[in-house]
Amino acid sequence: MSEKRRIASSVDLATLGLAVALGVQPIAVDRILSAYVLVLAAIALAALTRVLRSASELPPPSDFEHALRPRVAVVVRPPELVRTEREITLGTSSAWHLHKRLLPILRDVAAARGIDFVRRPETARELLGDEIFELLRPDRPAPEDRSAAGLPFARLRTAVDRLETL
Repeated sequence: MSEKRRIASSVDLATLGLAVALGVQPIAVDRILSAYVLVLAAIALAALTRVLRSASELPPPSDFEHALRPRVAVVVRPPELVRTEREITLGTSSAWHLHKRLLPILRDVAAARGIDFVRRPETARELLGDEIFELLRPDRPAPEDRSAAGLPFARLRTAVDRLETL
């Protein structure tokens, strides 16, 4: 139903109510007319509200306006960081994962810092210290119990801190 038709039928219904009330006259005529004016005012306010609401709905923005909007930066964690975090978590919980995945990463970091475990193991031991050298040496035996606990996080942190100082 269109807006004009809705308003017209509301006014018609109110006028019909006025005619019936004037014919029956259950209360004074001035009160009936006051009620009629009040109902007409309510109809007008409802219609005005609908018109203003529909006028306030803006059309969709143009392509130009869309292009001018600032872009929302989506924070994406680098996949390499996510992978490294996963390796650290698994390496601290599983001895087998520590041996097969995390220690090779730490050896690569040491190699990038100039540590050569194969050609100069004595120099590597001096630079890293006995504890970290024993942890990172390439000929370290595989764990007997694969499901045993991995490297404690504090010890891993010590090793990483030592590698960072090189």
